[in-house]
Amino acid sequence: MAIIEDLNWRYATKRMNGQKVPQEKVDYILDAIRLAPTSYGLQPFAVLTVESEELRKKIQPVAYDQPQIFEASQLLVFAAWDDVTEVHITDYINNIAATRGMPAEVLQGFHNTMVGTVQRLTQEQRFNWAAKQAYIALGIGLAAAAEQRVDATPMEGFDPLGLDTLLDLKSKGLRSVSLMCLGYRDEANDQLAHAKKVRRAKEQLFIQL
Repeated sequence: MAIIEDLNWRYATKRMNGQKVPQEKVDYILDAIRLAPTSYGLQPFAVLTVESEELRKKIQPVAYDQPQIFEASQLLVFAAWDDVTEVHITDYINNIAATRGMPAEVLQGFHNTMVGTVQRLTQEQRFNWAAKQAYIALGIGLAAAAEQRVDATPMEGFDPLGLDTLLDLKSKGLRSVSLMCLGYRDEANDQLAHAKKVRRAKEQLFIQL
């Protein structure tokens, strides 16, 4: 039942108090993100960790001046691959082979399946598919943060093109899809800190067929 308690504790924190999150907790959250499930296990995204106050001050206007950007201890930028190519897939196959101690040739069928899947999609469809995988990792990161009693705020309220330009993500083959602020709630200034969690009733959300 611990995960239910953790999820009841968490909320999308609107104001943070600037307190630093211990590095071991940050590392734990990042490890959880790294271990998140993704389609084929490909992990077609990157996560940028922004601690620099100077850089976060530049990001804040791009995120419509939301205070968490600067008040947070860390800002995570989830950025999906702009395209998923055969080179990416070959690198992944080689990683599997090296990790599991097997020849890459044994995985040729898996390689061909992945290549066939991505080649049937347009570049924009491949990006959207990659972005969905990043969101799975975002969700795992939110749950891990709650377990560590670290407040986390997922954010789509920003200008992706502006952020991509600011962080030069195009040169890295990435496009930003979501943000996550890590820190600790400012209970005196966040009006939602003690508000009851609002969710739809189980009978409305779950449909048994």
